[in-house]
Amino acid sequence: MSLKEPQKVYDIIGVGIGPFNLGLAAMLDETGGREALFFEKRSEFNWHKGMLIEGTTLQVPFFADLVSMVNVRSKYTFLNYLQEHNRLYHFYFLENFHIPRKEYNHYCRWAASQLDSCRFGMGVEQILPVQNGDGTVYKVIVRSEETGETETYQTKHLAVGIGTSPSVPSYLEKKLGQNVIHSSAYLERKEELLKARSITVIGSGQSAAEVFYDLAQHQGSDAYSLYWFTRSKGFFPMEYSKLGLEYFSPDYTHFFYQLPSSKKDDLLKKQDLLYKGISTDTIADIYDLLYEKSVGQQTPDIHLQAMTELVSLETKADTHLLSLRQNVTGDVFEIESDVVILGTGYAPSFPHFLMNMQESIEWDNKNRYQITQDYRLKTCGLENNHIFIQNGELHTHGVGAPDLGLGAHRNAVIINKLFEKEIYPVSHKNVFQNFGSEPSWKPASLR
Repeated sequence: MSLKEPQKVYDIIGVGIGPFNLGLAAMLDETGGREALFFEKRSEFNWHKGMLIEGTTLQVPFFADLVSMVNVRSKYTFLNYLQEHNRLYHFYFLENFHIPRKEYNHYCRWAASQLDSCRFGMGVEQILPVQNGDGTVYKVIVRSEETGETETYQTKHLAVGIGTSPSVPSYLEKKLGQNVIHSSAYLERKEELLKARSITVIGSGQSAAEVFYDLAQHQGSDAYSLYWFTRSKGFFPMEYSKLGLEYFSPDYTHFFYQLPSSKKDDLLKKQDLLYKGISTDTIADIYDLLYEKSVGQQTPDIHLQAMTELVSLETKADTHLLSLRQNVTGDVFEIESDVVILGTGYAPSFPHFLMNMQESIEWDNKNRYQITQDYRLKTCGLENNHIFIQNGELHTHGVGAPDLGLGAHRNAVIINKLFEKEIYPVSHKNVFQNFGSEPSWKPASLR
Protein backbone atom coordinates (compact mmCIF):
# COMPACT_ATOMS: atom_id res chain seq x y z
CA MET A 1 0.00 0.00 0.00
CA SER A 2 1.48 3.37 -1.04
CA LEU A 3 1.36 6.31 1.34
CA LYS A 4 -0.23 9.51 0.10
CA GLU A 5 2.37 12.23 -0.35
CA PRO A 6 1.82 15.29 1.88
CA GLN A 7 0.47 18.34 0.06
CA LYS A 8 3.04 20.96 -0.84
CA VAL A 9 3.09 23.94 1.52
CA TYR A 10 3.95 27.28 -0.10
CA ASP A 11 5.77 30.00 1.81
CA ILE A 12 3.29 32.63 0.68
CA ILE A 13 0.17 32.84 -1.47
CA GLY A 14 -1.03 36.19 -2.74
CA VAL A 15 -4.68 36.93 -3.42
CA GLY A 16 -5.26 39.49 -6.15
CA ILE A 17 -2.73 40.56 -8.78
CA GLY A 18 -2.76 44.32 -8.96
CA PRO A 19 0.44 46.41 -9.09
CA PHE A 20 1.31 45.74 -5.44
CA ASN A 21 1.08 41.95 -5.40
CA LEU A 22 2.58 41.88 -8.90
CA GLY A 23 5.54 43.82 -7.51
CA LEU A 24 5.77 41.37 -4.61
CA ALA A 25 5.80 38.45 -7.08
CA ALA A 26 8.56 40.13 -9.12
CA MET A 27 10.70 40.87 -6.08
CA LEU A 28 10.28 37.34 -4.69
CA ASP A 29 11.16 35.93 -8.11
CA GLU A 30 14.58 37.58 -7.86
CA THR A 31 15.32 36.55 -4.28
CA GLY A 32 14.94 32.77 -4.59
CA GLY A 33 14.51 30.46 -1.63
CA ARG A 34 10.79 31.02 -1.19
CA GLU A 35 7.87 29.21 -2.86
CA ALA A 36 5.11 31.63 -3.86
CA LEU A 37 1.85 31.64 -5.81
CA PHE A 38 -0.43 34.55 -6.71
CA PHE A 39 -4.06 34.17 -7.82
CA GLU A 40 -6.23 36.62 -9.74
CA LYS A 41 -9.87 36.14 -10.67
CA ARG A 42 -9.61 38.14 -13.88
CA SER A 43 -8.31 36.34 -16.95
CA GLU A 44 -5.42 38.78 -17.46
CA PHE A 45 -3.75 41.77 -15.88
CA ASN A 46 -5.53 45.06 -16.50
CA TRP A 47 -5.10 48.07 -14.24
CA HIS A 48 -8.31 50.14 -14.08
CA LYS A 49 -9.21 49.01 -17.59
CA GLY A 50 -12.29 51.21 -17.76
CA MET A 51 -10.16 54.32 -17.19
CA LEU A 52 -7.32 53.72 -19.65
CA ILE A 53 -8.45 56.82 -21.53
CA GLU A 54 -6.21 57.93 -24.39
CA GLY A 55 -3.87 60.68 -23.25
CA THR A 56 -4.09 60.04 -19.50
CA THR A 57 -0.90 59.59 -17.50
CA LEU A 58 0.17 58.20 -14.16
CA GLN A 59 0.11 60.77 -11.37
CA VAL A 60 3.46 59.53 -10.10
CA PRO A 61 6.87 59.38 -11.84
CA PHE A 62 7.86 56.25 -13.76
CA PHE A 63 10.22 55.32 -10.90
CA ALA A 64 7.06 54.19 -9.09
CA ASP A 65 7.13 50.98 -11.07
CA LEU A 66 7.04 47.52 -9.53
CA VAL A 67 10.59 47.42 -8.18
CA SER A 68 12.79 50.46 -8.91
CA MET A 69 12.42 52.23 -5.55
CA VAL A 70 14.20 49.34 -3.83
CA ASN A 71 16.18 47.71 -6.66
CA VAL A 72 17.03 49.61 -9.84
CA ARG A 73 19.10 46.63 -11.01
CA SER A 74 16.04 44.40 -11.30
CA LYS A 75 15.07 43.03 -14.70
CA TYR A 76 11.48 44.08 -13.89
CA THR A 77 12.13 47.84 -13.91
CA PHE A 78 10.25 50.11 -16.27
CA LEU A 79 13.55 51.16 -17.88
CA ASN A 80 14.35 47.53 -18.67
CA TYR A 81 10.84 47.18 -20.12
CA LEU A 82 11.63 50.13 -22.42
CA GLN A 83 14.90 48.55 -23.46
CA GLU A 84 13.21 45.21 -24.15
CA HIS A 85 10.68 47.00 -26.37
CA ASN A 86 13.23 49.23 -28.15
CA ARG A 87 11.67 52.38 -26.67
CA LEU A 88 14.54 53.89 -24.68
CA TYR A 89 15.26 56.66 -27.20
CA HIS A 90 11.56 57.37 -27.62
CA PHE A 91 11.29 57.80 -23.86
CA TYR A 92 14.52 59.80 -23.68
CA PHE A 93 13.17 62.33 -26.19
CA LEU A 94 9.78 62.38 -24.48
CA GLU A 95 11.42 64.08 -21.46
CA ASN A 96 8.50 63.31 -19.19
CA PHE A 97 8.54 61.59 -15.80
CA HIS A 98 4.79 60.87 -16.01
CA ILE A 99 4.20 58.03 -18.43
CA PRO A 100 0.96 57.20 -20.25
CA ARG A 101 -1.37 55.11 -18.12
CA LYS A 102 -1.80 52.84 -21.12
CA GLU A 103 1.96 52.17 -21.16
CA TYR A 104 2.09 51.51 -17.41
CA ASN A 105 -0.60 48.88 -17.91
CA HIS A 106 1.35 47.33 -20.80
CA TYR A 107 4.50 47.31 -18.66
CA CYS A 108 2.69 45.45 -15.85
CA ARG A 109 1.28 42.93 -18.35
CA TRP A 110 4.84 42.39 -19.65
CA ALA A 111 6.09 41.71 -16.12
CA ALA A 112 3.18 39.38 -15.32
CA SER A 113 3.85 37.35 -18.47
CA GLN A 114 7.31 36.47 -17.15
CA LEU A 115 6.20 35.34 -13.69
CA ASP A 116 5.23 31.68 -13.41
CA SER A 117 3.96 32.35 -9.89
CA CYS A 118 1.09 34.49 -11.23
CA ARG A 119 -2.07 32.52 -12.07
CA PHE A 120 -4.90 34.38 -13.77
CA GLY A 121 -8.51 33.23 -14.12
CA MET A 122 -8.33 31.72 -10.64
CA GLY A 123 -10.57 33.20 -7.96
CA VAL A 124 -9.91 32.53 -4.28
CA GLU A 125 -13.15 31.26 -2.71
CA GLN A 126 -12.17 30.62 0.88
CA ILE A 127 -9.19 30.58 3.24
CA LEU A 128 -9.07 28.65 6.50
CA PRO A 129 -6.34 27.94 9.05
CA VAL A 130 -5.80 24.19 9.39
CA GLN A 131 -3.33 21.90 11.12
CA ASN A 132 -0.83 19.77 9.26
CA GLY A 133 2.12 17.74 10.51
CA ASP A 134 4.31 20.85 10.94
CA GLY A 135 1.75 23.09 12.62
CA THR A 136 -0.77 25.61 11.35
CA VAL A 137 -1.07 26.50 7.67
CA TYR A 138 -3.71 28.24 5.59
CA LYS A 139 -5.88 26.15 3.30
CA VAL A 140 -6.66 28.17 0.18
CA ILE A 141 -9.59 27.06 -1.98
CA VAL A 142 -9.35 28.39 -5.54
CA ARG A 143 -11.93 28.15 -8.33
CA SER A 144 -11.11 28.21 -12.02
CA GLU A 145 -13.18 30.90 -13.74
CA GLU A 146 -13.07 28.88 -16.97
CA THR A 147 -14.01 25.38 -15.77
CA GLY A 148 -15.59 26.05 -12.38
CA GLU A 149 -13.39 23.36 -10.84
CA THR A 150 -11.79 23.98 -7.46
CA GLU A 151 -8.28 23.28 -6.26
CA THR A 152 -6.84 23.42 -2.76
CA TYR A 153 -3.45 24.81 -1.79
CA GLN A 154 -1.61 25.22 1.49
CA THR A 155 0.60 28.11 2.56
CA LYS A 156 2.34 29.40 5.65
CA HIS A 157 1.59 33.05 4.91
CA LEU A 158 -0.76 35.20 2.82
CA ALA A 159 -0.56 38.51 0.95
CA VAL A 160 -3.94 40.14 0.43
CA GLY A 161 -3.80 42.57 -2.50
CA ILE A 162 -7.34 42.72 -3.78
CA GLY A 163 -7.26 46.50 -4.04
CA THR A 164 -10.27 48.75 -3.63
CA SER A 165 -13.75 48.59 -5.12
CA PRO A 166 -15.79 51.32 -6.84
CA SER A 167 -17.61 53.32 -4.19
CA VAL A 168 -21.12 54.66 -4.72
CA PRO A 169 -23.32 56.41 -2.12
CA SER A 170 -25.81 53.93 -0.69
CA TYR A 171 -28.86 55.78 -2.02
CA LEU A 172 -27.47 55.43 -5.56
CA GLU A 173 -26.51 51.76 -5.48
CA LYS A 174 -29.91 50.59 -6.75
CA LYS A 175 -29.83 53.22 -9.49
CA LEU A 176 -26.77 51.74 -11.19
CA GLY A 177 -27.53 50.33 -14.61
CA GLN A 178 -27.10 50.91 -18.30
CA ASN A 179 -27.09 54.72 -18.10
CA VAL A 180 -26.03 55.29 -14.49
CA ILE A 181 -22.49 54.01 -14.11
CA HIS A 182 -19.42 54.38 -11.96
CA SER A 183 -16.48 56.03 -13.72
CA SER A 184 -14.55 52.72 -13.54
CA ALA A 185 -16.82 51.39 -16.31
CA TYR A 186 -16.47 54.45 -18.54
CA LEU A 187 -14.50 53.02 -21.47
CA GLU A 188 -16.61 49.87 -21.59
CA ARG A 189 -19.72 52.01 -22.13
CA LYS A 190 -18.24 55.02 -23.91
CA GLU A 191 -19.45 54.39 -27.46
CA GLU A 192 -23.07 54.03 -26.30
CA LEU A 193 -22.84 56.97 -23.91
CA LEU A 194 -21.73 59.32 -26.69
CA LYS A 195 -25.14 58.84 -28.36
CA ALA A 196 -26.98 60.41 -25.41
CA ARG A 197 -28.65 63.82 -25.48
CA SER A 198 -27.24 64.83 -22.10
CA ILE A 199 -24.49 63.53 -19.80
CA THR A 200 -23.76 64.46 -16.18
CA VAL A 201 -20.53 63.76 -14.33
CA ILE A 202 -20.56 63.75 -10.52
CA GLY A 203 -17.36 64.06 -8.47
CA SER A 204 -14.26 66.23 -8.03
CA GLY A 205 -11.32 63.81 -8.30
CA GLN A 206 -9.01 62.84 -11.13
CA SER A 207 -11.34 60.19 -12.53
CA ALA A 208 -14.27 62.61 -12.81
CA ALA A 209 -12.02 65.21 -14.41
CA GLU A 210 -10.62 62.77 -16.98
CA VAL A 211 -14.09 61.52 -17.94
CA PHE A 212 -15.37 65.10 -18.24
CA TYR A 213 -12.39 66.15 -20.36
CA ASP A 214 -12.76 63.16 -22.68
CA LEU A 215 -16.48 63.84 -23.11
CA ALA A 216 -15.85 67.54 -23.71
CA GLN A 217 -13.33 66.68 -26.43
CA HIS A 218 -15.88 64.45 -28.20
CA GLN A 219 -18.71 66.95 -27.93
CA GLY A 220 -19.65 68.47 -31.28
CA SER A 221 -21.87 71.49 -31.89
CA ASP A 222 -25.02 69.35 -32.10
CA ALA A 223 -23.98 66.73 -29.54
CA TYR A 224 -25.00 66.14 -25.94
CA SER A 225 -25.34 68.67 -23.16
CA LEU A 226 -22.52 68.12 -20.66
CA TYR A 227 -22.72 68.84 -16.92
CA TRP A 228 -20.14 68.46 -14.16
CA PHE A 229 -21.11 68.84 -10.51
CA THR A 230 -19.14 68.37 -7.31
CA ARG A 231 -19.96 69.04 -3.67
CA SER A 232 -16.31 70.05 -3.09
CA LYS A 233 -15.50 73.72 -2.59
CA GLY A 234 -14.03 73.86 -6.08
CA PHE A 235 -12.29 72.02 -8.89
CA PHE A 236 -9.06 72.12 -6.97
CA PRO A 237 -5.65 70.63 -7.82
CA MET A 238 -4.07 67.80 -5.92
CA GLU A 239 -1.12 68.84 -3.75
CA TYR A 240 1.94 68.26 -5.89
CA SER A 241 4.64 70.52 -4.50
CA LYS A 242 7.99 68.89 -3.84
CA LEU A 243 7.71 69.19 -0.06
CA GLY A 244 4.10 68.03 -0.25
CA LEU A 245 5.24 64.90 -2.08
CA GLU A 246 7.45 64.01 0.90
CA TYR A 247 4.29 62.86 2.68
CA PHE A 248 4.43 59.83 0.38
CA SER A 249 7.61 58.54 1.97
CA PRO A 250 8.55 55.77 4.41
CA ASP A 251 9.45 58.57 6.85
CA TYR A 252 5.93 59.99 6.97
CA THR A 253 4.43 56.50 7.10
CA HIS A 254 6.58 55.77 10.17
CA PHE A 255 5.55 59.07 11.81
CA PHE A 256 1.86 58.48 11.08
CA TYR A 257 1.88 54.90 12.35
CA GLN A 258 3.06 55.99 15.81
CA LEU A 259 0.11 58.35 16.31
CA PRO A 260 -2.97 57.43 18.35
CA SER A 261 -5.88 56.21 16.22
CA SER A 262 -7.97 59.33 16.97
CA LYS A 263 -5.21 61.64 15.71
CA LYS A 264 -4.79 59.52 12.59
CA ASP A 265 -8.49 59.85 11.76
CA ASP A 266 -8.40 63.62 12.32
CA LEU A 267 -5.34 64.01 10.11
CA LEU A 268 -6.78 61.98 7.25
CA LYS A 269 -9.89 64.17 7.18
CA LYS A 270 -7.70 67.19 6.50
CA GLN A 271 -5.43 65.60 3.89
CA ASP A 272 -7.84 65.04 1.01
CA LEU A 273 -5.83 67.11 -1.44
CA LEU A 274 -2.73 65.01 -0.78
CA TYR A 275 -4.29 62.02 -2.48
CA LYS A 276 -7.52 63.32 -3.99
CA GLY A 277 -8.17 66.31 -6.23
CA ILE A 278 -7.17 66.86 -9.86
CA SER A 279 -3.75 67.15 -11.44
CA THR A 280 -2.82 70.68 -12.48
CA ASP A 281 -2.15 69.43 -16.03
CA THR A 282 -5.67 68.03 -16.35
CA ILE A 283 -7.17 71.28 -15.01
CA ALA A 284 -5.10 73.23 -17.53
CA ASP A 285 -6.18 70.92 -20.38
CA ILE A 286 -9.84 71.37 -19.43
CA TYR A 287 -9.53 75.15 -19.24
CA ASP A 288 -7.68 75.35 -22.55
CA LEU A 289 -10.37 73.24 -24.23
CA LEU A 290 -13.18 75.40 -22.82
CA TYR A 291 -11.34 78.51 -23.94
CA GLU A 292 -10.99 77.15 -27.48
CA LYS A 293 -14.66 76.13 -27.58
CA SER A 294 -15.68 79.70 -26.63
CA VAL A 295 -13.79 81.43 -29.47
CA GLY A 296 -15.99 83.80 -31.50
CA GLN A 297 -18.43 84.14 -28.57
CA GLN A 298 -19.54 80.55 -28.98
CA THR A 299 -21.34 79.11 -25.96
CA PRO A 300 -20.68 75.38 -25.72
CA ASP A 301 -23.42 73.38 -24.02
CA ILE A 302 -21.19 72.69 -21.02
CA HIS A 303 -21.90 73.48 -17.38
CA LEU A 304 -19.46 73.16 -14.46
CA GLN A 305 -20.54 73.80 -10.89
CA ALA A 306 -18.80 73.17 -7.57
CA MET A 307 -20.25 73.43 -4.04
CA THR A 308 -23.21 71.46 -5.38
CA GLU A 309 -24.42 68.12 -4.08
CA LEU A 310 -26.56 65.48 -5.77
CA VAL A 311 -29.55 65.02 -3.46
CA SER A 312 -31.59 62.47 -5.38
CA LEU A 313 -31.79 60.72 -8.72
CA GLU A 314 -35.03 59.39 -10.19
CA THR A 315 -35.61 57.49 -13.43
CA LYS A 316 -38.06 59.31 -15.66
CA ALA A 317 -39.10 57.51 -18.87
CA ASP A 318 -35.89 57.30 -20.92
CA THR A 319 -33.94 59.85 -18.89
CA HIS A 320 -33.12 60.72 -15.28
CA LEU A 321 -34.22 63.57 -13.03
CA LEU A 322 -31.42 64.89 -10.82
CA SER A 323 -32.15 67.04 -7.78
CA LEU A 324 -29.14 69.09 -6.72
CA ARG A 325 -28.42 71.50 -3.87
CA GLN A 326 -25.99 74.43 -3.94
CA ASN A 327 -24.51 73.94 -0.49
CA VAL A 328 -23.55 77.58 0.13
CA THR A 329 -26.81 79.26 -0.89
CA GLY A 330 -29.03 76.30 -0.03
CA ASP A 331 -30.80 76.59 -3.40
CA VAL A 332 -32.22 73.34 -4.79
CA PHE A 333 -32.71 72.84 -8.52
CA GLU A 334 -33.38 70.02 -10.98
CA ILE A 335 -31.95 68.94 -14.32
CA GLU A 336 -32.67 66.05 -16.66
CA SER A 337 -29.83 63.87 -17.90
CA ASP A 338 -29.87 60.73 -20.05
CA VAL A 339 -26.57 59.50 -18.60
CA VAL A 340 -25.05 59.91 -15.13
CA ILE A 341 -21.40 59.01 -14.50
CA LEU A 342 -20.39 58.75 -10.86
CA GLY A 343 -16.76 59.66 -10.22
CA THR A 344 -17.26 58.89 -6.55
CA GLY A 345 -14.00 57.10 -5.91
CA TYR A 346 -13.05 53.77 -4.42
CA ALA A 347 -13.19 52.18 -0.99
CA PRO A 348 -11.51 49.20 0.68
CA SER A 349 -13.68 46.14 1.15
CA PHE A 350 -13.25 43.27 3.57
CA PRO A 351 -11.94 40.20 1.72
CA HIS A 352 -14.85 37.76 1.47
CA PHE A 353 -12.50 34.79 1.60
CA LEU A 354 -11.52 35.71 5.18
CA MET A 355 -15.10 35.77 6.46
CA ASN A 356 -14.66 32.52 8.40
CA MET A 357 -11.67 33.99 10.20
CA GLN A 358 -13.30 37.13 11.58
CA GLU A 359 -13.06 35.95 15.17
CA SER A 360 -9.29 35.50 14.79
CA ILE A 361 -8.79 39.07 13.52
CA GLU A 362 -8.25 42.02 15.87
CA TRP A 363 -10.53 45.00 15.16
CA ASP A 364 -10.39 48.61 16.30
CA ASN A 365 -13.29 50.55 17.81
CA LYS A 366 -14.51 51.51 14.33
CA ASN A 367 -14.64 47.90 13.15
CA ARG A 368 -11.52 48.21 11.01
CA TYR A 369 -8.87 45.57 11.09
CA GLN A 370 -5.67 46.41 12.90
CA ILE A 371 -2.33 46.15 11.11
CA THR A 372 1.21 46.02 12.45
CA GLN A 373 3.86 48.47 11.29
CA ASP A 374 5.29 45.78 9.00
CA TYR A 375 1.91 45.34 7.28
CA ARG A 376 0.67 42.18 9.03
CA LEU A 377 -2.95 41.75 10.02
CA LYS A 378 -3.17 41.53 13.80
CA THR A 379 -4.62 38.14 14.69
CA CYS A 380 -5.29 35.98 17.73
CA GLY A 381 -3.65 32.55 17.64
CA LEU A 382 -2.15 32.98 14.16
CA GLU A 383 0.90 35.07 15.06
CA ASN A 384 3.26 32.71 13.20
CA ASN A 385 1.11 32.67 10.05
CA HIS A 386 1.22 36.18 8.67
CA ILE A 387 -1.49 37.84 6.58
CA PHE A 388 0.14 40.81 4.86
CA ILE A 389 -2.17 43.62 3.74
CA GLN A 390 -1.52 45.57 0.53
CA ASN A 391 -3.37 48.90 0.15
CA GLY A 392 -5.81 48.28 2.97
CA GLU A 393 -3.96 50.22 5.66
CA LEU A 394 -4.92 53.86 5.01
CA HIS A 395 -6.32 54.15 8.55
CA THR A 396 -3.14 52.77 10.15
CA HIS A 397 -0.31 53.87 7.82
CA GLY A 398 -1.67 57.05 6.23
CA VAL A 399 -2.04 58.61 2.81
CA GLY A 400 0.78 56.59 1.23
CA ALA A 401 -1.15 53.30 1.43
CA PRO A 402 -2.56 53.44 -2.14
CA ASP A 403 0.45 55.26 -3.62
CA LEU A 404 2.38 53.35 -6.29
CA GLY A 405 5.61 55.02 -5.19
CA LEU A 406 5.51 53.23 -1.83
CA GLY A 407 4.54 49.82 -3.18
CA ALA A 408 8.11 48.56 -3.60
CA HIS A 409 9.05 49.79 -0.12
CA ARG A 410 6.11 47.97 1.45
CA ASN A 411 7.03 44.81 -0.45
CA ALA A 412 10.62 45.11 0.79
CA VAL A 413 9.33 45.23 4.37
CA ILE A 414 7.07 42.21 3.71
CA ILE A 415 9.86 40.16 2.13
CA ASN A 416 12.29 40.99 4.94
CA LYS A 417 9.70 39.79 7.45
CA LEU A 418 9.07 36.66 5.39
CA PHE A 419 12.77 35.79 5.39
CA GLU A 420 13.31 37.13 8.93
CA LYS A 421 16.37 39.00 7.67
CA GLU A 422 17.18 41.95 5.43
CA ILE A 423 16.87 40.84 1.83
CA TYR A 424 16.07 44.33 0.55
CA PRO A 425 17.62 47.33 2.33
CA VAL A 426 15.00 49.69 3.74
CA SER A 427 16.20 53.30 4.01
CA HIS A 428 15.11 55.43 6.94
CA LYS A 429 15.98 59.02 6.00
CA ASN A 430 14.44 59.88 2.64
CA VAL A 431 13.12 63.43 3.06
CA PHE A 432 14.48 66.86 3.96
CA GLN A 433 11.71 67.87 6.34
CA ASN A 434 10.94 66.47 9.77
CA PHE A 435 7.51 65.17 10.76
CA GLY A 436 8.04 64.67 14.50
CA SER A 437 9.91 66.57 17.21
CA GLU A 438 13.39 65.22 16.43
CA PRO A 439 15.70 67.77 14.73
CA SER A 440 15.88 66.92 11.02
CA TRP A 441 19.67 66.85 10.80
CA LYS A 442 20.45 65.29 14.14
CA PRO A 443 23.13 62.59 13.58
CA ALA A 444 21.61 59.10 13.47
CA SER A 445 23.96 57.99 16.28
CA LEU A 446 22.37 60.54 18.63
CA ARG A 447 18.73 59.91 17.82
